[in-house]
Amino acid sequence: MSLPSSGGDMQVPKRPTASPLDPQELELMDRVAKKVTEWSMTVPAIVTLESVKPLNFIGSQAMVFFEPIVQTIFNIRDYDTFRQALEKRETIEILIRKIEEYDVEIVARQKRIKKFLKQEKKKWKWYQRYLGVFKPRVQIPEEVLNPPPPAEEPPPEAK
Repeated sequence: MSLPSSGGDMQVPKRPTASPLDPQELELMDRVAKKVTEWSMTVPAIVTLESVKPLNFIGSQAMVFFEPIVQTIFNIRDYDTFRQALEKRETIEILIRKIEEYDVEIVARQKRIKKFLKQEKKKWKWYQRYLGVFKPRVQIPEEVLNPPPPAEEPPPEAK
């Protein structure tokens, strides 16, 4: 049994390439994402955001309800910006992507530091390594903490 044809091909609407958030909201989402990754709360934050994604508008309205109490603690301008951003459906997904992006950077940095410290410990004497006595101070170089951005290679030319 076949379905009746509607007479035309279905067209999938194109997604807008511009961000639905204004620059203030994007800057606030960046700050929130950085704080979440600095506190090593990436996984709980993503799980929570994914679970409440369908309720983002209700959450923004709850923020309106609690605004008088929150005004005494937080910067009200950032609070209003965050509340307005939550009214848009795409905000949660943008925040999740930013958290994941910053988490990748933090994990890569931690791996570089761990590798550097492992190499440094090989230079220590046995009593420094195993007994923890007279440990030398280790200064982590700047290129380990913040490596230079990768150089872009020009695409190979076709012959």
